[in-house]
Amino acid sequence: MPAASASPSTPGSGTGSAGDEARTCPGTGLKATAYQAAVRPEGTGIGAAVVEFANTSGHACTLQGHPTVAGAGNGSPQKNAPLTVTRTGSASPVRLAPGGKAWVKLTFVQVQGEADGYCKSGSEPVVYPTLVVGLPGSGAHQVALEDGLFAECDNKVTVTAVTAVKPS
Repeated sequence: MPAASASPSTPGSGTGSAGDEARTCPGTGLKATAYQAAVRPEGTGIGAAVVEFANTSGHACTLQGHPTVAGAGNGSPQKNAPLTVTRTGSASPVRLAPGGKAWVKLTFVQVQGEADGYCKSGSEPVVYPTLVVGLPGSGAHQVALEDGLFAECDNKVTVTAVTAVKPS
């Protein structure tokens, strides 16, 4: 997918100026969706996913930081399985106009082989129908892939900071 650039004047994203501060986006004002990333590591699992956050409130707001990620506990938040997160990139505020979008990319330790697959480390692959992705100050959001399941090895994920540019 091509990268989308945005500026503060577009109804997408961008960083605001000092006089254009917006409050942190509340979790209730965001809609999160996930899909397979176009660029992902070699293997048979999903490997990488992009989580899109859309501002559904009627007000501009700001997202910033790196997400937390957990395998969803199938309706029982106390049974969520947190993944070890490795952060990449620096975190800068991303201002979202109403209807604007921001993204994070999640890259997993890829499952190898056919059928149920295997992990190079020798651990067992894990498959999650949904993940819980948390953003600093903006709550936790449960997401499912539009086209598959989240499969990973070693309970690890590499995450980007929230960005105004759609990752591939």
